[in-house]
Amino acid sequence: MILEAEHPHQRVANAAQAVRQSHIRWRMSHLYAITAQKTHSRATCCGRVVSRNHFFKHSRAFLWFLLCNLLVGGDPAHSQLLINVQNQGGEVIQESITSNIGEDLITLEFQKTDGTLITQVIDFRNEVQILKALVLGEEERGQSQYQVMCFATKFNKGDFISSAAMAKLRQKNPHTIRTPEEDKGRETFTMSSWVQLNRSLPITRHLQGLCAEAMDATYVRDVDLKAWAELPGSSISSLEAATEKFPDTLSTRCNEVSSLWAPCLCNLETCIGWYPCGLKYCKGKGVAGGADSSGAQQPAQPTNYRCGIKTCRKCTQFTYYVRQKQQCLWDE
Repeated sequence: MILEAEHPHQRVANAAQAVRQSHIRWRMSHLYAITAQKTHSRATCCGRVVSRNHFFKHSRAFLWFLLCNLLVGGDPAHSQLLINVQNQGGEVIQESITSNIGEDLITLEFQKTDGTLITQVIDFRNEVQILKALVLGEEERGQSQYQVMCFATKFNKGDFISSAAMAKLRQKNPHTIRTPEEDKGRETFTMSSWVQLNRSLPITRHLQGLCAEAMDATYVRDVDLKAWAELPGSSISSLEAATEKFPDTLSTRCNEVSSLWAPCLCNLETCIGWYPCGLKYCKGKGVAGGADSSGAQQPAQPTNYRCGIKTCRKCTQFTYYVRQKQQCLWDE
């Protein structure tokens, strides 16, 4: 098992252990004041006179406060995993996967061996997936230091585990090099429009901040606009108002164009080498059933609990319009 979620019984044990450790740290930090009680009938805490039972009473209250918070609200608002992933070329890269339960977001980031920085953000509430690519420029060919592109597409909820499930995962061996269990191949997206970031709120409010450096290079598909329009509270008119269509006449690939200043269709491919694409369930002992009408005890019903994840690899190729071949020198 690459990653394991805590068994329900183990979670309670871990919470109790955390409470004990916090309690010990709190008591040790106040040891000087407790010691002072032995020599003085009255002592102070934060400038106030307190009784001999002050520390015992308040440490018990602190203990129960911690226990309730760990058991009732034990899932953190944010969690992060750092994963060492071996790509198909045998090279090892490090992925960072962050879960934000409050925003219902997952962010996956890594840097390719050529220096390209990939950021994938999944907005579960709006069913939007954003892939941001920061590509280093070729200065000897007149490019700027780097360029940034963003691609917003419709997200299918079954393609990645939820942010809540992600937050509950624990990595057993952080230094292990991971390989995925399943290769999902390559998916191709032909983009049809630019996104006007200052009007992008109907798509997702996260687009404008994430893609601020891709003001003229954020892309979307018409088919995804229509799919988002079916969601509650959305409309095709507001979505289309946030976009600008590509010119209809262009169909020439950038690798077929000689002039660096001519418009063309660019291809950009990236692969997510490892990500949690599903949950695994284990069977546990259930609670014994009650007696039936004859008085016989019913057997215990087995229960299922989440005990791990299924991992996948997937490549994505984006085809999109660029105003100059200079913006697509890798596609040659």
